[in-house]
Amino acid sequence: MNSLKFGTSGLRGLVTELPDAVCRAYTLAFLKHMQNSHSVPTDGTLLVGYDLRSSSPQMAAACVSAAQELGMNVENCGPVPTPALALRAMTLKVPAIMVTGSHIPADRNGLKFYRPDGEIDKADEAGILAVLELDGFVSSAATEPVAIVPDALNYYSERCIALLGARALAGKRIGVYQHSSVARDLIVSILQELGADVVTLGRSDVFVPVDTEALRPEDVAFADAAARKYKLDALVSTDGDADRPLVADETGVFLRGDSLGLLTARFLNADAVVTPVTSNTAIELSGLFAKVYRTRVGSPYVIEGMEQAVKDGNRRVVGFEANGGVLLGSSVSMDSGQLEALPTRDAMLPILSVLGMAARDGVVLSKLMDGLPSRFTRSGRIEHVSAEQSSPFLQILRDDDATRAGFFAALGTIKDSDAIDGVRVVLSIGEVVHYRASGNAPELRCYAEAASDERAEQLLEWGLAHAKRELAARD
Repeated sequence: MNSLKFGTSGLRGLVTELPDAVCRAYTLAFLKHMQNSHSVPTDGTLLVGYDLRSSSPQMAAACVSAAQELGMNVENCGPVPTPALALRAMTLKVPAIMVTGSHIPADRNGLKFYRPDGEIDKADEAGILAVLELDGFVSSAATEPVAIVPDALNYYSERCIALLGARALAGKRIGVYQHSSVARDLIVSILQELGADVVTLGRSDVFVPVDTEALRPEDVAFADAAARKYKLDALVSTDGDADRPLVADETGVFLRGDSLGLLTARFLNADAVVTPVTSNTAIELSGLFAKVYRTRVGSPYVIEGMEQAVKDGNRRVVGFEANGGVLLGSSVSMDSGQLEALPTRDAMLPILSVLGMAARDGVVLSKLMDGLPSRFTRSGRIEHVSAEQSSPFLQILRDDDATRAGFFAALGTIKDSDAIDGVRVVLSIGEVVHYRASGNAPELRCYAEAASDERAEQLLEWGLAHAKRELAARD
């Protein structure tokens, strides 16, 4: 069974399902759709970038070849963070393709498409599929390699440095967990430019699937040991394509992604926040923002919500996901200058925002959440759960009140529930358990929220175990 499909963040599938011919076919379909629906000229420019997976350079070369065949010019941005490629594309007002599987395992990969004005939406996905021709499609002869142009990387680096200003992190000792992040060298150079003493750690020549929503035990242990050994003020990293951040405080404890988003929105003085239902309720309870918009999981839905927030008259709009990726929905004025909108997930914006906030306020990172509502979230996943397995499970929980009440009876009575994305239940004491099928991989995700970290972990363990039993009973 072919797993190749559009999910919450582009086209994803097994590497074996993404040979040159398929990459070329999707590239041609994307460009034809751009020409038909978004006025992209037939002799225009396409940007192509890729992450550090072993399969990515070849896939990128296939995309380049297809664009050249169609008569397009190609700017090869090389290995580059996804937000850097997006920024370059939106600045030049040209389309782009990022070859990346983000955080998913190395046997998988994907293509992320950008219109001249930002990420494609669900209507664009349908438009691409409508002109896609896979049957009988074969690879053409190899073309000459296209030299890498560093402009996307350089422009993005300048933007990041300008956010805080020169020497803003002077005196701070910051570890960079490099692993196989495409931004692993960029983070080091940016932090050094900002005056930090940087310690590089954990560089890997093999792709490491760092998922910021489901950290591996070895990542947690790594942060704890590094913070103590090197006496760090913080440890920072990203996922594979650098659109999701990882930040651990001076004790080696990772900040949750939605907490990073909340702190970033506070640092940017946002008046409106847009975030999926998977982010914790401290966002509303904090009272920091005039308006909070809740969406389904996935950047297209957050972008749609940000557009609505701007239409509603909000001037400083910040979006973020529970994975920590922050999207800037409007340009904002900072002491260091104007920060232009970038409506795509970005890892460096939250990393620099929390480091800058701590340095500005003269506090350690672990104190940044002091004074905010004590809401703790945990997330996990059950792997190898197909849509054919997860859909009936979610449907009966959503549609059958008695089944839903019985399923959660061991936790207490249900106060409220919604089906914005999957099934999210709020218990009478305010605790939250939420199930949804992943849009990127064959997984069932579980999210839990409570007033203490220990209780959130207990809820997550219960949620995963209970769902596993239910899924097994249905097989």
